[in-house]
Amino acid sequence: MPVIIPAALPATETLTNEQIFVMHEQRAREQDIRPLKLAIVNLMPTKIVTETQLLRLIGNTALQVEVDLIRMASHESKNVSAEHLKTFYKDFEDIKNTKYDGMIVTGAPVEHMSFQEVNYWDELKLIFDFADKNVFSTMFICWGAQAAMHYYYDVPKYALPEKRFGVFEHDVLVKRPIVRGFDDVFYAPHSRHTEFRAEDIEKVDDVEIIAQSEEAGVYLVASKDGRRVFVSGHCEYDPLTLDAEYRRDVNLGKPINVPKNYYPNDDDTKAPIVRWRSHGNLLFANWLNYYVYQETPYDLSNLDKE
Repeated sequence: MPVIIPAALPATETLTNEQIFVMHEQRAREQDIRPLKLAIVNLMPTKIVTETQLLRLIGNTALQVEVDLIRMASHESKNVSAEHLKTFYKDFEDIKNTKYDGMIVTGAPVEHMSFQEVNYWDELKLIFDFADKNVFSTMFICWGAQAAMHYYYDVPKYALPEKRFGVFEHDVLVKRPIVRGFDDVFYAPHSRHTEFRAEDIEKVDDVEIIAQSEEAGVYLVASKDGRRVFVSGHCEYDPLTLDAEYRRDVNLGKPINVPKNYYPNDDDTKAPIVRWRSHGNLLFANWLNYYVYQETPYDLSNLDKE
């Protein structure tokens, strides 16, 4: 089944060429189906790239999903046109009276700041509070996961001695629907300067660690009711995303190591090896199926009664 998006969204052409089933809004309105309503709070500066990455995974499921793209009105985006934001994005004021089956909150390149120093922190807190009452299940990614863990559970983030950068091996610790179909060991990309730690998360009764890496740390955490899912890595990344980040930093003269387990024999002249695509698709399919579709009320006005 398709992901429903505006006809002119730049991701449309890319996803269609990849044979990802997308449907435009007009055709969807003619069908007698209630699609899942999903919001993507896109905090990344490269908005079009992130839209495409997430829509690719959402569109690779058997569910019809209608997507709203959300931005922070209190932050000026410099890497995307004002016209793109005006055409395709909403802000909190536009959606504050809307109910959603699911929400995704992305990462953001603001890890070196404290949460309170981020210029849209107050607005993001409104989104977090909104999600509690108006969204059935929310997935938080990378910095978004750290911010949500801090806000909801007072879990701190810690600066890393060097950027955690590459594709790392992870273990499934407990069998839950979110990891149904996963191999016992799987790979996922990471690209971050900070982390949350298992010893802090284990003090929170409401959540459990589902998967982690001996080298990269905690990867997947979920609340026991499935309403909040936290992912520290980037299974949505394209094959060349880490490559682009690496070459950008090299060109800027920033200290950066070759991303681990990414290029064959760590040789950056060779094409990267993609090891995370299948688990990325499974993670999003499992979340949409087991944590959203099978649990959310048909009438979203009943969300606040759950």
